[in-house]
Amino acid sequence: MRRAIVTTTATAAGVVLLLSLKPHGGQSASAQAPVISSGSDTSSTSGTSDTGGTGSAGNGDASSTTAPSAAPSGKAGGSSSSTSKSSSYTGQAVDTRYGPVQVRIDVSGGKISKIDVLQYPDGMQRDQDINSYALPVLNQEALSAQSAQIDAVSGATYTSDGYTQSLQSALDQAGLK
Repeated sequence: MRRAIVTTTATAAGVVLLLSLKPHGGQSASAQAPVISSGSDTSSTSGTSDTGGTGSAGNGDASSTTAPSAAPSGKAGGSSSSTSKSSSYTGQAVDTRYGPVQVRIDVSGGKISKIDVLQYPDGMQRDQDINSYALPVLNQEALSAQSAQIDAVSGATYTSDGYTQSLQSALDQAGLK
């Protein structure tokens, strides 16, 4: 009788523990991390390279992974259209506990039209899982708010803090709030 009670209790506890586990994001990360982009031009999302290119795979060396088109002032070559001028501004790379975070914004008509995340932590699978969810949420929030005054993503606090600091740096360069 006593064995049955212990066995039943242990089985119930095991079932509860199994049901309380949450699976990681269902997306698998590729060998090269993409530049996370949000905005009206979704066709310009590109892959990254550790030897240059448009972004970084989060290798920790912020000096060698900034966008090659960024001028020292942070203003990149903008393009003109018939209705408004569009310019790009690269925010400062912010070191976080898990790696650097850096964003670039495109400003058109005095508003943020697109946000690219150039650098973000992705050294471990867990980093990739967290940021594959968190960065698109942060991009959408920033585009909606048109500022760096956005809520952090739960579970990605360090990335969220680095993102908002880099975004604020880019906004300051653009002369926006």
